[in-house]
Amino acid sequence: MRPPSPTHASPSFIDTLTRWVLGHRRLVAGLWIVLTLAGMFAAGRVPDALQTQFGMPDSPSFSTNAAITERFGSGGARAPLVAVAELPASEDARESGARADLRALERDLAQALPGARIASYGSTGDDAYLSGDGRTAFAVAHPRVDPESGGGGFADIEPEALARAQRVVDGATVGGGDVVLTGEQLLLEGTEAGNGEEEGGVFNETLIAGVAALAVLAFVFASALALVPLLMAVVAIPTTMLAVLGLTAITDVSFIVLFLTALIGLGIAIDYALVLVMRWREERDNGAGNDEAVRRAAATAGRAVIFSGTTVAVGLLATVLLPVPFLRSIGYGGLLIPLVSVAVALTLLPVVLAAVGPRADRRRLRHTERAERHWGGFARLVVRRRWAAAIGGLAVLAALCAVATGMVLGSPEADALGGSGEAKAGVVALEKSNVGTGPIAPIEVLTSAGRAEETARVLAGVEGVRAASAPVGPAWRRGEEAVVEVLAADDANSGEGRATVERVVEAAAPLRDVGVGGTTAQTGDFIDSVYGSFPLMLGLISVITFVLLARAFRSLVLPLKAIVLNLASVFATWGVMTLVWQYGFGSELLFGADPTGSVVFWAPFMVFAFIYGLSMDYEVFILARMREEYDATGDTDEAVVRGVARTGRLVTSAALIVFFAFASLGTTGPVDVKMLATGLAGGVLLDALVVRTLLVPSAVSLFGRWNWWFPEPARRLLRLQPA
Repeated sequence: MRPPSPTHASPSFIDTLTRWVLGHRRLVAGLWIVLTLAGMFAAGRVPDALQTQFGMPDSPSFSTNAAITERFGSGGARAPLVAVAELPASEDARESGARADLRALERDLAQALPGARIASYGSTGDDAYLSGDGRTAFAVAHPRVDPESGGGGFADIEPEALARAQRVVDGATVGGGDVVLTGEQLLLEGTEAGNGEEEGGVFNETLIAGVAALAVLAFVFASALALVPLLMAVVAIPTTMLAVLGLTAITDVSFIVLFLTALIGLGIAIDYALVLVMRWREERDNGAGNDEAVRRAAATAGRAVIFSGTTVAVGLLATVLLPVPFLRSIGYGGLLIPLVSVAVALTLLPVVLAAVGPRADRRRLRHTERAERHWGGFARLVVRRRWAAAIGGLAVLAALCAVATGMVLGSPEADALGGSGEAKAGVVALEKSNVGTGPIAPIEVLTSAGRAEETARVLAGVEGVRAASAPVGPAWRRGEEAVVEVLAADDANSGEGRATVERVVEAAAPLRDVGVGGTTAQTGDFIDSVYGSFPLMLGLISVITFVLLARAFRSLVLPLKAIVLNLASVFATWGVMTLVWQYGFGSELLFGADPTGSVVFWAPFMVFAFIYGLSMDYEVFILARMREEYDATGDTDEAVVRGVARTGRLVTSAALIVFFAFASLGTTGPVDVKMLATGLAGGVLLDALVVRTLLVPSAVSLFGRWNWWFPEPARRLLRLQPA
């Protein structure tokens, strides 16, 4: 039996906390029971308290959208409904009968959607709302937006309004042709359960992920001890939900936090508990008494858990610093996940292990020495072939990073939103007639009423614009202001369509009192704001991480290596997202969805925030054990072998559990949540199989004694005691 090394033993805090917890077991257990029950009650109220809007108060497009919504009561960042009519071969929508039908359709839609802003060839006489041959006509309807929504954020159309509009369209004809209703929201609802079913979907997927996690834990522990980490998740998730509900009383919180809390919370809570339980078992196997094993596990593995939770929080710090309320809210909510999970692992878990640990682990179906021998043998092979392992791992990461350089950020194209029935038929009709899907995401331009026609004429001449219209009437012109509708020739969410939006913004700049809005313009501003400042935030996070890890490992080389590999892992994960969703390698097979042609604009940033922290988790677990073994042996290669032997099964199992949680996330929710799940699940798997299995042990072996270089000035600067 070997005591923990001085480098990794907790000097005071963890040991003091563990002794206090073990001395007040009933109090600690009772407190967590109360929090869990309160959290289960709060979980039912959380979905209603979350927001579905995306806002960027400082962006020009957000301001324009907010102004359009405030003054006209519709449009802005809310995508419209589009009623599409295909006329028989002998008919033309310009003929009087068909035009009268279009005017009647507009009147009926206006009655069904009070306060809506509607236009078609019927009221405008503008060919912008017709195909070239006149056989396809469409009406664009911008339903009323609740003024309390703030106007600038993306918002859903109310289900009642959708139902009324659908009834109107079902009973309408234009020139003898049937009318179908389409639009971004209708296409999305063809592939998702809808907001009203999110809670049930999250519960079901969390249950599935929990069963998969239990299967992994049962294989790892081969005893009833497998239930202990899962019990920690059962406590951590409701408690985090309770904290999220409290957070909603202070600030708006995105609905995505619901998915993250349930599924990421499941993975992280189990991971942290898994680390401590495995170390407790190891200390017990080495002859320590139960309470002593708990204290030793907390002093060693508990320290790694604290640093791991801190690095996850540091990764999420990037979202908190952004000038985007939507992402900041995800950052705040995400920060609660590791904080609660660490608290559960360091307080409740010692109580449970002290109370039932030995009995739960008494009947083992098998012992773990064979697995450790296998991992040790693998580590020796990597050490012997370190150059080959390093080059092979780097080649995989480099290839995926190269793919990531071609990533196109945006929203899914209309074709990729899925949908079925009439909504899909409407998109097909628009594309078949060469109108394209521009009407589904029009560019909204706010201008002065007296210059509306001139503005439309100028913008109609912009490259990539199919048509621009300046409808008249009180719905489109209020006082001195008017809205001009600009329709791109290409899908506004495609690369070509976004280039058209940028050219429209450039063309509108010289015009007086003109603002460009709409969903795609706001998406472009989001990308510029978030990813334009990304290098600065990346540098800040890297510096903070370097300082934390340098203090943890008493090394300057190990933190630098960890940061470089983590960043490479994140960028390679972006490459996976690009391959699957932008280029379609596996989107149909895995999700039954067409490629989107782009990656949803906010998902890569969230993948960075979580994967950076989670991959650092595994780095800390492995390096902490390597450091401990090096302090005991003074041999770097032997430290690598022993460290991987002790942590290989742990890291692989932990990654597999998190992978199942993220994979479950991909089976629920809309397309953008599936993209997020692809990045998170793919990133964890890539990191565990390539980075932690090949690159970390080979790199540490290659660096040799340089891994432990820690000059005296650095020690004093970081305010550490002499070793």
